[in-house]
Amino acid sequence: MLSSRLAKSQSAMEYLMTYGWAILIIAVVLGALFQLGVFSGIGTPRAQPGNCQVVKVGSGITQTISLVGECQGQQPEYVAQFNNGYILVANPSQNNGFPNGYTMGAWVQYVNPESECGYALAMEDSSGQPRGGAVLSCSNSPKPYGETINNVGYNVYAPATGSQQTVAFNTWTFITLSWNPAAQTITFYINGAIEGAPVSDGILPSNMIMQNTPYYVIGGQPGGSSWNGKEADAQLYNTSLSASEIMALYQEGIGGAPIRPQNIVGWWPLNGNFNDYSGNANNGQAYGEVTFSSDYTAPQT
Repeated sequence: MLSSRLAKSQSAMEYLMTYGWAILIIAVVLGALFQLGVFSGIGTPRAQPGNCQVVKVGSGITQTISLVGECQGQQPEYVAQFNNGYILVANPSQNNGFPNGYTMGAWVQYVNPESECGYALAMEDSSGQPRGGAVLSCSNSPKPYGETINNVGYNVYAPATGSQQTVAFNTWTFITLSWNPAAQTITFYINGAIEGAPVSDGILPSNMIMQNTPYYVIGGQPGGSSWNGKEADAQLYNTSLSASEIMALYQEGIGGAPIRPQNIVGWWPLNGNFNDYSGNANNGQAYGEVTFSSDYTAPQT
């Protein structure tokens, strides 16, 4: 009996000595892959297109606005992939010139250092000229910044000299631009934090109305620059969101819902379609090459 136990113990030791190093190496590799986020989202149900949307009932002062569905920031099933294409929203409803300001934001991932870079989000006039937006300026690395057009036609940038903070390729980044006419400033945010100080050129009147902006563009500029990358959860508001609200949007993640449903003009999750889920029916139409990808890693917030 004793000899049998000794034989089994010896066999177990030989097994560990033979395969122990291989087991250890596999464990280390798996741990590194988890750390890199390779397995993020695996086994987690992804949200179907339209799983959450803004619903409006009634009109006028009796209108009720609410979020309906699974709106807890689930990872979407798809994200939009741009290859020198863009999404155009013509004549968005609730665009009354933005007398109370605007906020636009989206999750973006720049994937090709060789591509020409341009607007990730923009508003344009009837001639196709941008009237403001979140811009990507590329040389060796992406440098996002925001801009708008003041009352006499000058571009106003935030930060004033363009962003001094670059973002990495193949990394999800949350970019947001907020125009506040009362404070006469535009402010650009990266991952929920202000990038530089709010910018004003001193000639933006508090009653400025952005006239003649019948188009909203996601992922490029008609007849102009566009870029290669991925984008998700694009949102446009008819008010200037606060810094805390923008940080809350970032913390919701790539599947986040609007922070102020009563002020949302358009909400394009880009989860398999170009539809607007703000309740305003501002559906987009793709031009050029815009596809959908389920092969992505959700950002960590």
